[in-house]
Amino acid sequence: MKILVLGSKGQLGRCLSDQLIKTTHDVIYLSRANFDISNLAALSENISLLKPNIVINASAYTAVDKAEDDYQAANLVNHLAVGKLADICKDLNSWLIHISTDYVFDGNAVMPYSEGNKTNPQGIYGESKLNGELAIIASGCKYFIIRTAWVFSEYGNNFLKTMLRLGAEHKELSVVDDQIGCPTYAQDIAKAIVSMLPNIGIQTSASGIFHYCGNKPCSWYDFASSIFLEAKARGYKVPTILKKVTSAEFKSIAPRPLYSVLDCSNIKAEFNINPSDWVVGISSSIESLNLNSSSKKHI
Repeated sequence: MKILVLGSKGQLGRCLSDQLIKTTHDVIYLSRANFDISNLAALSENISLLKPNIVINASAYTAVDKAEDDYQAANLVNHLAVGKLADICKDLNSWLIHISTDYVFDGNAVMPYSEGNKTNPQGIYGESKLNGELAIIASGCKYFIIRTAWVFSEYGNNFLKTMLRLGAEHKELSVVDDQIGCPTYAQDIAKAIVSMLPNIGIQTSASGIFHYCGNKPCSWYDFASSIFLEAKARGYKVPTILKKVTSAEFKSIAPRPLYSVLDCSNIKAEFNINPSDWVVGISSSIESLNLNSSSKKHI
């Protein structure tokens, strides 16, 4: 099959490259540098020329706080461009695999969110991502929407790499302890997508939304603690004091869901895909980083 990956230089895009190279698919990678998804006219022209069987959209506007003051940009990338992409896939009879987020929910639940739970985004980022989902569904194209959360890896900018950097610079760090979610290793998301590909083209395969995230919930504080435990074992300099703080103490521009655990039972039942083991993901990420770089500080 011919597969087009959009956002190929981002965190998930690079992980998709790592996983798809192990397959026999004909894969085309496009990054923001050579293909801007927000250019709606070029979007239609280029994808129509390529005629992919599958489009994997790993491109997104992910600056959660910045989106609060930049609605137009967030809406263009996460909603309008996604809707246009879905229309193109409909015209080409191509499948669209699109990545969404836990931010479509309000975070007020006490049980893991299933795909059918009511959405209620609390900020511009979540609203733009939800509108992108709705545009895909309204287009009538064939699609898999994958909602995920707390994504990290050895690539790009993410919580794990931020903790490693800050841990090398500070003896004491404060980390939020009242937001609960499931960290997700981006390589595992990529593997999950690759596992779904054989189902595409099967006449009985149906479009749908699927949740995929880490295998156990934790707080950001717990996540940071696990990162530093692994980092210390590998010779990184880590803070001597890690303090718990509340969301109210750690001010952010955009509201964060206090509880964003996703129920992954549907993707397990449909595709036999297990949740991401994020503790193993931490180890794999740190192992993959260049241990001789300036980011590593020996104790």
